[in-house]
Amino acid sequence: MTSAGVVALVGAGEFLASMEPVDRQLLDYLGAAPRVVVLPTASAPDGPGVPERWANMGVDHFSRLGATVDPVMLLTRADAESATLAAQIAAANVVYLSGGKPAYLLETLRQSACWRAIAGVFAAGGVVAGCSAGAMVLGGQVADFPRFWRTLPGLGLAPDFLVIPHFDELPARMMRPAIDRITRPRFIAGIDGGTALICAGGGWHVAGQKTVTIQARDGSARTYRDGDDVALSGD
Repeated sequence: MTSAGVVALVGAGEFLASMEPVDRQLLDYLGAAPRVVVLPTASAPDGPGVPERWANMGVDHFSRLGATVDPVMLLTRADAESATLAAQIAAANVVYLSGGKPAYLLETLRQSACWRAIAGVFAAGGVVAGCSAGAMVLGGQVADFPRFWRTLPGLGLAPDFLVIPHFDELPARMMRPAIDRITRPRFIAGIDGGTALICAGGGWHVAGQKTVTIQARDGSARTYRDGDDVALSGD
């Protein structure tokens, strides 16, 4: 991954008031007025009205932070190839992928016109943020829930990582054997709710209320808190 833009991997809690300090930090990286697009794509399988609810939450949240915000109702693979939606994304400098079903989000976006637009926002120095399923698909590998040990190729904006969101909600007795069965990426990032793992300027750090646990391929693990720089070692 280049250091052109900013990537934010959020464990859970998108658009809640508790995430305002983290999202203000993301907007502060911009050298221009924030123009945010919210993509509720991952929630499309949850049924009519659900993506609209997430989109409205995102608009309200980022509007409170002083940004111009538009929802992009990219709900199907056909939508992902829409030149109109791709142009809407390309006009933004912040893209936010909210949560839902990771496999659906991955296959909807992969190699699409809208994904190329998202990658273009990043290449131009913008922010690409994903929460829960949105964070998972940005990694190099994606755990194929509920077959946790099976992985799919991710979209690769954070290529060294497999992301496990909601990490503080998952019982340790379940997680340990599941992680041991994963075909190892370079790093597994267990990200708690209300917390983000952020890459800016080529380096990773943590922001938010709880913690991020990084496990390297050699099995070593370290937990980081708000404001900590993340040392990626232990290949």
